[in-house]
Amino acid sequence: MRTNLSVDGDRLWRTIAASAEIGKGPKGGLRRLALGDDDKAVRDLFGNWARESGYGLKVDRLGNMFVRREGTDPALPPVLIGSHLDTQAAGGRFDGILGVLSGLEVLRTLDDLGIKTKRAIEVVNWTNEEGARFYPPMMSSLAFSGQATVEWANERTDRAGVRFGDELKRIGYAGPEPVGGRALDAYFELHIEQGPRLDAAGIRVGVVTGGFPTRGMRIEITGETAHVGPTAMARRQNALVAAAHVAVAIDEIGWRYAHAEGKTTAARLDLWPNLPGIISERATLFCDLRHPEAAGLAQMEAEIETALPDCARRGRCKVEIAERWGFSMMGFDPDLIGLIRQAAADVGEPTMDLCSEAGHDSYNVATVCPAAMIFTPCTGGISHNEAEDATLEATLPGVNVLLRAVIARANR
Repeated sequence: MRTNLSVDGDRLWRTIAASAEIGKGPKGGLRRLALGDDDKAVRDLFGNWARESGYGLKVDRLGNMFVRREGTDPALPPVLIGSHLDTQAAGGRFDGILGVLSGLEVLRTLDDLGIKTKRAIEVVNWTNEEGARFYPPMMSSLAFSGQATVEWANERTDRAGVRFGDELKRIGYAGPEPVGGRALDAYFELHIEQGPRLDAAGIRVGVVTGGFPTRGMRIEITGETAHVGPTAMARRQNALVAAAHVAVAIDEIGWRYAHAEGKTTAARLDLWPNLPGIISERATLFCDLRHPEAAGLAQMEAEIETALPDCARRGRCKVEIAERWGFSMMGFDPDLIGLIRQAAADVGEPTMDLCSEAGHDSYNVATVCPAAMIFTPCTGGISHNEAEDATLEATLPGVNVLLRAVIARANR
């Protein structure tokens, strides 16, 4: 392999800066929720960049965008690079975005250097990775991997009751291509770490060995509306109060497992009618559980189930787990990890092994083809926050590792 293999860092940073102009948040980050007008705008920009470079672009029925640079043998399954362009409600300029635009930069660099690969290389923008608008996160890669249906995804609604499928059509990204069901050779995802370890150690390439087992729940609480004035305390069935007991119970369970890196989060609470003069009849609480060991996750989940009847009693409401999602403990492909390690050695970069505590589309894709991830540092480990930041100097080595690993795999 050539010794001068390096992406154009300035070009990569310009594309990230252009992305950061779309959906600006009030504090300098991004608010680019899935299938909103800003998501459409950045999708259009990404598609234009792909077409200007002469790449093929296909969009599937869930809006996943696949940009393709052809290989010399079209019969071979492609190598995929990907992440997402949507953001959290108060998100940063790099989370997911760096992975997609680094993939585009890999394709452009291959053109610059006149390098052909046996296999086609595709860059994918997964729809609704964050789950900030439509629950659950990583929904479209879940369907791509055959673990959910297109019909199920299209029926998901946001807080306003707007259907995913309707918004997909509205912004013009309900594509004609089937979702999944095709052969892939491998999947690479580059992502900021979203934690402080690389930045603190001054190491610029993280080798992701796997991911924490994770469970999400939607808990429904049902009470009864009543006037806040004349209704006696003994007659109240306040869904907000029962939900508060649930939230505290979830938080306390997380603290009991914190010594083993377990964590629980009461992440979102929706109330109806949520007005000052009336007791709330309904509450929906979303929670998230993570633990490095599957047994630990199962114990935390069981403790939440055990705590709910007491929360219901104290709030005088019905409390039930209405929906669960998640993924088991998983490890990334050893061969792809080996390519990443070799690429880092070739560019003279030390590495750190990391287990991802956040969710990524790569977890779902890993069920249908070999997959691996590369982490790059983010300043102070700050993420899902408008203050999220990264530097070109700290990021460039990871992108060059991605370039080399992808070339090696695509020429296999």
